[in-house]
Amino acid sequence: MLEIIQIPLLSDNYSYIIIDKNTNTTGCIDPSVAKNVVNILKKKGIGLDFILNTHHHHDHVGGNKELKEIYNCKIIGCFNDQKRIPGIDIKLKDNENYNIGDSLFKVINTPGHTIGHICFYFMDQNFLFCGDTIFSLGCGRLFEGSYEQMTESILKIRSLPDCTKIFCGHEYTESNAKFAEFLDSGDDLLKKKVSQIKRDRSMSKPTVPTLLKEEKMFNPFMKFDNSQYLDSIKIENISDVENFKKIRIMKDNF
Repeated sequence: MLEIIQIPLLSDNYSYIIIDKNTNTTGCIDPSVAKNVVNILKKKGIGLDFILNTHHHHDHVGGNKELKEIYNCKIIGCFNDQKRIPGIDIKLKDNENYNIGDSLFKVINTPGHTIGHICFYFMDQNFLFCGDTIFSLGCGRLFEGSYEQMTESILKIRSLPDCTKIFCGHEYTESNAKFAEFLDSGDDLLKKKVSQIKRDRSMSKPTVPTLLKEEKMFNPFMKFDNSQYLDSIKIENISDVENFKKIRIMKDNF
């Protein structure tokens, strides 16, 4: 069993403490700052065995060195990005498996937001820690990768079971919802989803995690090959990459 503690950090980041309940082995995913993580670990009376980094951006690795100094934890990151992950010890490649205690995860390479971006997929629990590749109703900006890479990365995520819980790196859902509704204002189910998001955020409730099934229904960046959806948002169905590119550019300029 894997326990997850979701930690809001900075203005809109999420980090996650994960605890394998069989062994009490612990990990922390994308700690932007150390202080809040340390406070929670102290309250729980536990240490920290691993840090798992999805990518090198400072708001995902900023707490690495301090946490490593305190807990002597091992830092896991992408083999291809090892020079940009502070304090990295364990360098994993696409489709490699690794264990946090008894909890097995698989590395999924998802370049696009950055070249060395990876996701951690805990197969038995159907939990995906996806950093800034996919957000609730959105996806990450392409700072380093290509439209081709990001399209392929999203297809990898979309191929996972519908019941997969998506634990992303930011609380961007409300702003993403505005764009999704702008594109397809006639979708009544989307309207209900957006209303719920607004209610949750008005009470400072997180909208993350989200279900992959819902993302496939509502996230514009999951629907770039859906001809009916493309017709409704008036985009010509040219190819997966070109369709995704058009939607991403529209969002960048929204």
